[in-house]
Amino acid sequence: MNIVIIKYNAGNIFSVEHAFKRLGIKAVVSSDHDLIRSADKVVFPGVGEASSTMQYLQQSGLDKLIPNLSQPVLGICLGMQLMCSHSEEGDVNCLNIFDAEVKRFIPQKHEDKVPHMGWNIIKNVKSEIFDETIENQFVYFVHSYYVALSKHTIATTDYIQPFSAAIHKDNFYATQFHPEKSGSIGEKILINFLSNT
Repeated sequence: MNIVIIKYNAGNIFSVEHAFKRLGIKAVVSSDHDLIRSADKVVFPGVGEASSTMQYLQQSGLDKLIPNLSQPVLGICLGMQLMCSHSEEGDVNCLNIFDAEVKRFIPQKHEDKVPHMGWNIIKNVKSEIFDETIENQFVYFVHSYYVALSKHTIATTDYIQPFSAAIHKDNFYATQFHPEKSGSIGEKILINFLSNT
């Protein structure tokens, strides 16, 4: 299977690559448009800031390429947020794959810390990238912005309020959490993405 991890100015590209290596799977890290188009599966990772990243994607033409991919695509963290229509982080229009807004967490009480960082439970899972064993399991989050619940939501998490832990539309899947940092549960999600989509 030909797997391409989109190379751009994101902070978690190589941790995603190593997660596949741990599974015995060789993934190619590339920004080459033809290579990305010809992949069986594409991973769109992301750790960084939305507006500067969108500027980079526009300069490289990836902003046009990614929404038009026809094979299964998995967005991770900032990758998920950039797949949405707009982000409050830098007040920027994004790739508009999902008709959803990315909003900043607003603490409601003293113990609400932003960013939401660490292990939290995902629930209400419904997708081929999940299975019944993943319901109520802990996965790893690091984010200050969130995607609200919508018709695209395929998993939820509660922090300050319920939000989309994962979303899905057509051939596009995305997780707010980091499968590559979520131990055996994260590995299972990556395997499900490769095997079931």
